[in-house]
Amino acid sequence: MAEAEDSRFMDLALTLGRRGLGNTWPNPAVGAVIVKDGKIIGRGWTQPGGRPHAETVALKRAGKAARGATLYVTLEPCSHEGKTPPCADAAIRAGISRVVSSVEDANPDISGRGHEHMRGRNITVEVGLGAAEAERAHAGHFRRMRDARPHVFLKLAVSSDGKAAAAGRQPVAITAEAARQNAFLMRAQSDAILVGLGTVIADNPSLTSRLSGMRGRSPVRIVLDAQLRVPLSMNVVSTARENPTWVFTAPQASPMAEKILRDKGVEVFRVPSTGGKLDLAEILKILAERGITRLMVEGGPRVAASFVAADLVDEAVVFHAPNAIGASGVDALEGLPLTALSNHLHAVGSEQVGPDRAEYFERN
Repeated sequence: MAEAEDSRFMDLALTLGRRGLGNTWPNPAVGAVIVKDGKIIGRGWTQPGGRPHAETVALKRAGKAARGATLYVTLEPCSHEGKTPPCADAAIRAGISRVVSSVEDANPDISGRGHEHMRGRNITVEVGLGAAEAERAHAGHFRRMRDARPHVFLKLAVSSDGKAAAAGRQPVAITAEAARQNAFLMRAQSDAILVGLGTVIADNPSLTSRLSGMRGRSPVRIVLDAQLRVPLSMNVVSTARENPTWVFTAPQASPMAEKILRDKGVEVFRVPSTGGKLDLAEILKILAERGITRLMVEGGPRVAASFVAADLVDEAVVFHAPNAIGASGVDALEGLPLTALSNHLHAVGSEQVGPDRAEYFERN
């Protein structure tokens, strides 16, 4: 019975934590639940911008009733003094008697120290419940801590014959509304979304989350533009002051073009390039330094193929549409077969999304 209750409360903590996905960077989106005598007396999740932390919110709601209670939390409580006091100390001061934590933090400033600090103050600490789901939810934080880059999520929409655009790179509607709504949610749960210049020119996308009530959860928009040729009329430029846009370009790109973009509110970063292709590893390093933990790569075929070829994709979803485009269309992974995804990823499931089928992949 006790194990079943623990699982139920941890499931709630995980659900609460997911509310913050894409909205808490550079901090992880943590969920916390405080329980006493079988009743929930406090709950919380990491707030926008990463503060206050989930534990702090839950403890504040529980108040004095937290003494002798159990804290369920999806990530090890922090133990170092940052911009806010340590959550481990907050739990100790509140009189928490037991902590059930899903996973140890990958941050070297915390890793294991929060748990040990609480144990040293006679708090019972149990680690591992819900670990698999927590590692999935905190994949961006772990990847940034361990590899100094964001967790990269690739989204593809392909026709039944594996194409992503019509002849001449003309855009064409591939998936139905249900899949598009699904993609908007994925954007809202990402810190940033990345496309190439070709996608910007062909589609003039806004790259926002257009779900009702979630426009404010739109990600940072990232454009790869080696020569700074992005037209100023494009949505990603004209709305840069409302929705941040970061453009990555080559060292030799026009300084004048950079100044014009900066005057429009666009941030410009110069990275090494080879043969006109920007250094993706360096781009990811800069994004991590800026606090980005979850990056969604959405287009186009050349950009998607470059990330796959460089083994920089950690997770992917492929929306398979029932209609064909034809042999003259552009392959979803330009220059690579769609099966190239399986070189470093493995399928973990699929589901029907309206008339389309979504296939999910994770890193091997």
